[in-house]
Amino acid sequence: MKIFRWAAAATVVALGVALAACGMVVDSREGPDQAGLQRDADAVRDVGVTGVQARLITEDGTNIVATSGVGDTTTGAPVDGNGYFRIGSDTKPFVAAVVLQLAGEGALSLDDTVERLLPGVVAGNGNDGNTITVRHLLQHTGGIHDDDPGLDTAQLYLERRFRPYPPAELVARAMSHPPDFAPGTAWAYSNTGYLLLGMIVEKVTDRPWFEEADARILQPLELEHTVWPGDAPGLPEPHARGYQRFAPESPLLDVTELVEANAAHGMVSTTADLNRFYRSLLDGTLVDPAQLAQAQLTVPVSEEVERFWPGGRYGLGLRMRPLSCGGVYWGHSGGVTGFMTEGGVTPDGRRSVIVSMSSALADSLESAERQQQAVDRLVDNALCVG
Repeated sequence: MKIFRWAAAATVVALGVALAACGMVVDSREGPDQAGLQRDADAVRDVGVTGVQARLITEDGTNIVATSGVGDTTTGAPVDGNGYFRIGSDTKPFVAAVVLQLAGEGALSLDDTVERLLPGVVAGNGNDGNTITVRHLLQHTGGIHDDDPGLDTAQLYLERRFRPYPPAELVARAMSHPPDFAPGTAWAYSNTGYLLLGMIVEKVTDRPWFEEADARILQPLELEHTVWPGDAPGLPEPHARGYQRFAPESPLLDVTELVEANAAHGMVSTTADLNRFYRSLLDGTLVDPAQLAQAQLTVPVSEEVERFWPGGRYGLGLRMRPLSCGGVYWGHSGGVTGFMTEGGVTPDGRRSVIVSMSSALADSLESAERQQQAVDRLVDNALCVG
């Protein structure tokens, strides 16, 4: 697995040069797709996001890139359309794809219990690994209570930004609470569930989940700019700096440096790599048809999350949302301190868009909704054609 360390930074090849060399980037500067993508990227910037980069890949493989805002509020440097960013919970579909591959190979079953695979890990305070399956974890229907340490204030960010939290520690925190509901009876977004999936992958394969993701996904798809950062707090170059507004009327805080690498939301990537990943997942390149069909069996999301994902339903590591022009798209979204990611792909895997925003407007529910609605419009317009 390509693990980014500052000592190795000099070896990173410029992304734009590498992509141009293999003929992958065709940045159209004319036509309705380019004009519309630029208009919608500017609209995301206008709600208060410092920097936006969006990449649409059309049915014929053309890459259309739009950027808006700045990559650094101090220097005013422009946003690099090939920049790296923290992908947050867009890490989850990578983990899910590994699990689905293992299920297809018979190394585990989606209906295996957590207790069978991780004996004694989910227990206490009413938690029972005998009643929770791999499918429950993938679909956020296991009922395990999340107890993330949280970086909800500027002070907590400054205190905890370099502190790694081992998955076993976070799972143990969750076990100190009773479950939120009986497995399979409701839906609640669960980072802890994906930490457990990462632990399951390691138990089954004798390798960390990120090494399995590298061998099974990154290398075959040549995702050379998707990395697991480990305990390194920085990002590879080029990248926009990440900012967050934690409270109303407070300034944006530079939160670029962060140790946040786990199976729930730890990877770093680019818009080009994420587009290729989702296209390959939906067109059947990554998982066989039977496993993809399982992943696309969805349940409604919770009322709280539906507010941000109108019409959203969740499968096994994949989110489905409706398009205004009819039909649906598949993908996920990612939010981690200072960075937000949105996007998706049409069901045939032929048209896709990924947007990275290097700001998280977390000062109020209304600010977060405005940011989400602006990027939703971009995604919807990019994927609706004809």
